[in-house]
Amino acid sequence: MVLVLGGTSDSIKICELINKKGFCNRYILSVTTEYGKDLAEGKVQQIHLGKMTEKDMEKFIMENKISFIIDATHPYATEVSKNAIKAAEKTDTGYIRYERKSLLKEIDYKGCRFADSIDEMCEMAKDGGYKRILIGTGSKNLARYRENLPEIELFPRVLPTSEVIIECEKLGFNADNIIAMKGPFSKDMNVEMIKHYDIDLMLTKESGAAGGFLEKIDACEECGIDVLVLKRQRMNYPNQTSELKDIEEILDIWKDEAKFDC
Repeated sequence: MVLVLGGTSDSIKICELINKKGFCNRYILSVTTEYGKDLAEGKVQQIHLGKMTEKDMEKFIMENKISFIIDATHPYATEVSKNAIKAAEKTDTGYIRYERKSLLKEIDYKGCRFADSIDEMCEMAKDGGYKRILIGTGSKNLARYRENLPEIELFPRVLPTSEVIIECEKLGFNADNIIAMKGPFSKDMNVEMIKHYDIDLMLTKESGAAGGFLEKIDACEECGIDVLVLKRQRMNYPNQTSELKDIEEILDIWKDEAKFDC
C-alpha cells in the first residue's frame, strides 16, 4: 500500500496517474482539510482526513502496511514533510518528495522583493509606508499580519469556505476586506483586484505555476505596485523530484515487481 500526502492540485495529478496505472485501490490519500478532501472526492477511493504527528504517521504506516510514501503536500507545509521523513526512517518505508518547480529565476521585476519569514515580510511592509495590502499567502498566518500591521488596511484573499471566512471575521476582517475566491488567478484577474481595492502592495508565496505565481508578479508589474514574496523554507529531502515522469517510473517498477495487483 502507498501513502500519498496531499491536499494540493499536485497530489490529485499523482492520484490520477496512479489510477491510470491500475493501482486504484492500492493507495491512500491523506489530507488535513475538508477542502483537500473535496478536491479528491470522486477521484480517490481511500481518503484519510486529519493531521498526523510523527507518532501518528508511524502508527498509520504500520496499521495500513504502507510500503512507500509520495509526499505531494504544499511547498510551505514543511511540518508534514518533516514528520513523514522521520516516520519513514523509523519504519524503513520508502519516501519521495514531489514539489512543484521554483520560478524565482524567471522574475526580473524590480518591484519584487523577497523575505525568509512572515515577521521579515511584515517589517518590510511597515518600512515601505504602504496603506492597502493584498494578502495572497492564504489564511494560515492572518493573525500574525493583523498583529504586526495594525495601522495598514489588509485585504486577505482566501478560500471561500465557511471555516476560513469565520476565522477571518474572528480576526476583525469584514465583508469589505475579505476576498473569498478560489485560485489560481489569471494576470487580468489579479490586475482587476489590485485596481478595485486600490492595492499598493501584494504579499504572496513562491507557489509555483500551479499557484499562479508569475501571474501575480506580472499583474503587480503592470499596475506598478510592489510585491513581497515569502520564500520556501529550505528542506533536506532524502529523495526529491519536480517531474511526474519520475513518479511514473517508480510506479512502473512497482508494477513489474507485482506490488500493486488490484
